[in-house]
Amino acid sequence: MEASFYEQVFEIARLIPKGRVTSYGAIAKALGTGGGARMVGYAMSNSHAVHPKVPAHRVVNSSGLLTGKFHFSSPERMQQLLEKEGIIVENDKIKDFKKVFWNPLDEL
Repeated sequence: MEASFYEQVFEIARLIPKGRVTSYGAIAKALGTGGGARMVGYAMSNSHAVHPKVPAHRVVNSSGLLTGKFHFSSPERMQQLLEKEGIIVENDKIKDFKKVFWNPLDEL
């Protein structure tokens, strides 16, 4: 049986290495749904109760903004998890975004 769209999103998100991030759009493109960034966002907002765990904190918007932060236990939690992995966040935006960006199309 084919995995659902959400399950496919979660599978890719689980592959993002610690200390790296990707975007909703990059995951959508990797799944062949170029315009599906919003759907990836919906998947991420529903990922907190999924097992095995999904590192949703590593998925941000295409500018490096922490747009999903309000879906965490506290709005600061997403930044805390990223900083714990060595990613610098300033004003809700990842510093050196291009440097820490992980593109699933290049990596898979």
